[in-house]
Amino acid sequence: MWFKNLQVFRLTQPWAITADELHAQLAKIQFSQVASNEIQSQGWASPRENDMLVHTVNQQFLLALATEKKLLPSSVINQVAKARAQEMEEQQGFAPGRKAMKELKERVTDELLPRAFGVRRNTFIWIDPVNRWLVIDASSPSRADEVVKLLLKCCDKLPLEGLRMKSSPQACMTSWLAGNEAPKGFTIDQDTELKSSTEDKATVRYVRYSLDDADTQKHISAGKQCTKLALTWADKISFVLTDTLVIKRIKPLDILDEEKNQGTNEEERFDADFMLMTAELAKMLDDIVFALGGEMDAVA
Repeated sequence: MWFKNLQVFRLTQPWAITADELHAQLAKIQFSQVASNEIQSQGWASPRENDMLVHTVNQQFLLALATEKKLLPSSVINQVAKARAQEMEEQQGFAPGRKAMKELKERVTDELLPRAFGVRRNTFIWIDPVNRWLVIDASSPSRADEVVKLLLKCCDKLPLEGLRMKSSPQACMTSWLAGNEAPKGFTIDQDTELKSSTEDKATVRYVRYSLDDADTQKHISAGKQCTKLALTWADKISFVLTDTLVIKRIKPLDILDEEKNQGTNEEERFDADFMLMTAELAKMLDDIVFALGGEMDAVA
């Protein structure tokens, strides 16, 4: 397995916890299927669909936050409520007021919820106690926030904080583009986004486009800063780095196929892939931190 997006956090202190201890803490909020009268259910689920809430390979932890949400669009509620309101108007001779409409929509919602279809999604979390990383496979900060809030609610004394750099990622990426030179170990790829800091927030995006020095220099000279930049690390992994330190569109390259240990069964293959992913991403994250000038507060 490979994560597609990385929301990166730091374990600021050594976190000596076993998989069994972490499982017991996560079990405080274990996932259960959404009830007929609920809109959403959320909790920790087994990442390998067995009884364990923590999957461990080579001292690396894999967790899964499951969210099941009923598909009940507001347009459907409004449509049914509108039809009911028309019936009420015909019966009583006047349209229901604002308060009555609000109560009507609430009753309609309660009626429709048991028949609504539930959709489940899993958000995966990789915890590396050795190198002190906590990484969430999510493209949006709001989804990562859900994970962090539930982790802090379940886990005792979790030493967690966001990754803070000495240098601005935006300034570093702009400098790399301006000089047409990536930091050591990286190459600049063909996707980028440049954004103006003025009120109009004028934005230029290049997708699968061979970046031309004159083009980029023109935009940078006009005051635009790089907010997204496609890079390749060590000829092994391509990704897009953003100015908010979210790493998107992770793609392992062919060279990593040669390093895969093809196990004899699906479980062994999964563990081999997970071990390869965590080992390579841990090294890549270290190199990204170094390229951005190091962390603001060094981990003790």
